[in-house]
Amino acid sequence: MIIVSLQPIFIAMLENKYTESVLPNGIRLLHKEKKGEIAHLVLIVETGTRDEEAYENGLAHFVEHTIFKGTQRRKAYHILSCLDNVGGDLNAFTTKEETCIQATFLKQHYQRTLDLFADIAFHSTFPENELAKEKEVILDEINSYLDSPFDEIYDLFEEMVFEGHPLSRNILGTTELVKGFRQQDILDFMSHNYSTDQMVLASVGDISSKDFERLAMRYFGEQPAHLINKKREPFKGYAPKHREMERKNHLSHCMIGSIAPEFCSPLRMPIVMLNNVLGGPAMSSRLGLNIREKYGFAYSIESQYSAYSDTGLISIYMGVDPDSLEKAIGLVYKELDKLCQQPLGTMQLQHAKQQLIGQVALSYESGMTELLSAARSLLMGDTIEYMDDIIRKVNAVTAKDIIDIANQVFDKQQLSQILFRGVEN
Repeated sequence: MIIVSLQPIFIAMLENKYTESVLPNGIRLLHKEKKGEIAHLVLIVETGTRDEEAYENGLAHFVEHTIFKGTQRRKAYHILSCLDNVGGDLNAFTTKEETCIQATFLKQHYQRTLDLFADIAFHSTFPENELAKEKEVILDEINSYLDSPFDEIYDLFEEMVFEGHPLSRNILGTTELVKGFRQQDILDFMSHNYSTDQMVLASVGDISSKDFERLAMRYFGEQPAHLINKKREPFKGYAPKHREMERKNHLSHCMIGSIAPEFCSPLRMPIVMLNNVLGGPAMSSRLGLNIREKYGFAYSIESQYSAYSDTGLISIYMGVDPDSLEKAIGLVYKELDKLCQQPLGTMQLQHAKQQLIGQVALSYESGMTELLSAARSLLMGDTIEYMDDIIRKVNAVTAKDIIDIANQVFDKQQLSQILFRGVEN
């Protein structure tokens, strides 16, 4: 087995651990004390697009946008300027399974930031006049995605793979549904889906865990417990599908893939490494070297692995000149065959491990990236993955593990494909 040594850069990253606690209302707290002037805070809730009913599609994302539009104490301007005025950054995002509010700020503004988070999370009023304005913003966002072949094809690929299941739904929703959302729709959706015991309030910064817990108790602890026995519909019954359509684009766009292991699966690390070798962020990935660099067929080619609570998705995307499309697709399948038939050699496996550990370490240099990873890990699996855990799991992966998972997810009979064939305008 190849063992990648623990270099000094990682040793410093392992010194401080997160402390965990739970407020009386069920909100879980996560904090790591880290020296420095910059602090990070996230509030992540286990509610996303898959928790919507069909007629609510886009509502989780609409909530994420409109919680900033006014509370019982603040108007929209005061919310947006609260951290801006002291040099901080406030943002939010929605996924298929989570909604998250995040902020980066100077450490002396912990109290200000926690006060703001609690106010918008629990006391937003969703005024109708503000909702009308935000609808226009989201409609523009939907149109911008439709103007991007990559975004459109990825959404359609998930819609096809998860057809008939809530995971198939577009995060943004549809123009028709978004136009019809009202204040009461938001309040009903939050009442049915936003449970205090499915929230994690997480922080990295230069205050003690005791002080963070005290401030969290002050601003979040008095919020009444709101507990929901929410059961998500599991995904099952995957069947491969192939679809093709014409688009008035200069390039043809293609996605190939299938379902993959879920977030807490013991196979997650082998498939992360498999994805990295195939077409991950490194320029030396197999797809990058053999299709872009060697043949010049595709300016953009990559693979992605998305892990959900009960399933996952691995996919390959490329944008290619229509004249080279069939050759490029053939080369992709050739690379998949190699991964299924030829185990990584000793040096290849060592390089794959070093590359993945280095990528994770570099991403963790961003305190926010590390914090979001820890908070999601706690939310999804009731545990936290530290850097030493990741290194241990990476070192445990064998060439057999990678070839086994490759044969599972890249079985030609189980691959789905969607194609936007570019045609002249």
